Amino acid sequence: MLPLQETPTMDYILLNELEFHAFHGVLPQETLVGNTYIMDLKLGVDLHKACHSDRIEDTLNYADVIDCIRLEMKQPSKLIEHVAERICEALKAQFPQIISIDIHLQKRNPPVQAQLKSASVQLHR
Repeated sequence: MLPLQETPTMDYILLNELEFHAFHGVLPQETLVGNTYIMDLKLGVDLHKACHSDRIEDTLNYADVIDCIRLEMKQPSKLIEHVAERICEALKAQFPQIISIDIHLQKRNPPVQAQLKSASVQLHR
């Protein structure tokens, strides 16, 4: 019988309800007026060293992560799917210590013929 292998544990940094005003959308009005976007992120990283050292250099600095996201949010896209994917790609390129990304991106009050608080996408990369 083979010995049981331990499942490695995953550590996460969670960034909740990041709010941005951006100009994404298919309709011309959306690119002129803009809209509010709310984002939740779950970043899989190894936090063991930071847990013991208490040093910012040993973790993923979420202020730097937010700066990276802010740059991506400034670039207009038609679809929030495209925005979310660009953010994932930019984060993985800039922060190689990120093992996984779960992103939930909401567009508040999208221009549709219904009462709709938000439309959103959720990606796991």
